[in-house]
Amino acid sequence: MKEDYYEILGLSKGASSAEIKKAYRKMAIKYHPDKNPGDEKAEELFKKAAEAYEVLGNEEKKAKYDRFGHQAFEGGGFGGGAGGMNMDDIFSQFGDIFGGGGFGGGFSGFGGGFGGGQRRAKGSNLRIRVSLTLEEIANGVEKKIKVKRKLQAPGTTYKTCSTCKGTGQVTRVTNTILGRMQTASPCNVCGGSGQIIDEKPADADAFGLVTKEETVSIKIPAGVEHGMQLKVAGKGNDAPGNGVPGDLLVAIEEKEHPSLQREGDNLHYDLYISYSEAALGSSREIDTVSGKVRIKIDEGVQSGKILRLRGKGISNLNGYGKGDLLVHVNVWTPKTLSREQREFFEKMANDENFQPNPEKSDKSFFEKVKDMFS
Repeated sequence: MKEDYYEILGLSKGASSAEIKKAYRKMAIKYHPDKNPGDEKAEELFKKAAEAYEVLGNEEKKAKYDRFGHQAFEGGGFGGGAGGMNMDDIFSQFGDIFGGGGFGGGFSGFGGGFGGGQRRAKGSNLRIRVSLTLEEIANGVEKKIKVKRKLQAPGTTYKTCSTCKGTGQVTRVTNTILGRMQTASPCNVCGGSGQIIDEKPADADAFGLVTKEETVSIKIPAGVEHGMQLKVAGKGNDAPGNGVPGDLLVAIEEKEHPSLQREGDNLHYDLYISYSEAALGSSREIDTVSGKVRIKIDEGVQSGKILRLRGKGISNLNGYGKGDLLVHVNVWTPKTLSREQREFFEKMANDENFQPNPEKSDKSFFEKVKDMFS
């Protein structure tokens, strides 16, 4: 089971953004690879801290994590934290935590990898929207989506950048009142990749990339919500110089259902019945996300009665079972009556059996609402 992000940083769930930032900085300094050369355990803890902060340090992601846990980002094979990030990704993404330039003077700095090594470029992310029916959300679905991506053109070759000698960085020495200070920054010729194009096909762009349409298979877990964003790692645009591909970000849109309304994991259905059905009882076929089902309506049912079909709702994203389908019974009052019908109701107007006489077991509207949310 994946570790809790709050526990990784040594925090409680009520931690503020300042506390989260402080805890991450403390861990990153303690377990930074330059401070612990060759220590695989320290490197692993450094990566875990970065993954935890990538989520908890972002208000939107933190809100989703607090609600859904790891499933908010990892359901169906999607990554949402920093899992799978290399060290360069971590350095470039979280360098602001340490003031940007360096790490107290004793470390190699961010954006350059370990010990001033080559910085691998990362391709840009792509964003798409996927519209899902309520049935697809309830049961999970695999979608095949056509995406236009920038891919490295066949036949493109690279050579070492002569400006940075393949390191991806240029070093500058500046004289200050405190003495000579050395700073490193990404090479402006190769963009930090350490390589420049040697040869490329005629149809490739200046970075040796071509745009192609590709079919991407996306596994969407059951229980996702409108507005949630999933990530397919490595399915964004390629990076020049054999760098790291970007990611495909998938925004979820929920289509409106003709008869069902969603409330979290529960579903609601408005069932309208006639006076005759209410008095005599009946059975009706209704929609669910797993097909139609037939339900029994007892004779004498009252308008406002809620029938609960357990397990007929939406699968919980965290795997905590399924919600329920709540059927709201509404007795339909005819707006116009024939003479014969009017005479019947006038005759029954004073009949004792037609007088309202609620029993103690007949809950009020407010009690029913309270039960729904309890």
